[in-house]
Amino acid sequence: MVACLVVLLEAAALLGMAVAFGVDVVRGRAIDVGSTVAMAVFFAGVALLLGGAARALWRGRRWGRGPVLTWQLLQALSALALAPATPAALVVAMVAAAAVVIAGVLWPSSREHADQRGTPSALA
Repeated sequence: MVACLVVLLEAAALLGMAVAFGVDVVRGRAIDVGSTVAMAVFFAGVALLLGGAARALWRGRRWGRGPVLTWQLLQALSALALAPATPAALVVAMVAAAAVVIAGVLWPSSREHADQRGTPSALA
């Protein structure tokens, strides 16, 4: 599933940003330590959520669709909003990745795959 691989790449990029923010704090390069730590925690949390959601979709669990689709919309809209201050290639890559993931997750065969296991069980 291409969409799951793209989501995992996005999660890895977010985790890399979290680590970079952490390194900046440890080395004393952060201008505002509180904000930098908050961004690191946020990026790490979103990366973990996306990784779990991609795993859920891969295993046929439909709960992963919500976080994945929400992140793709936020990513695409943020890229477009920041387009004047961001390199064009990065904006295009972020919007294209979001479009690929949205199409992949909503594709009929992907929806059938994600619906095969039903709702998650509290014991599973």
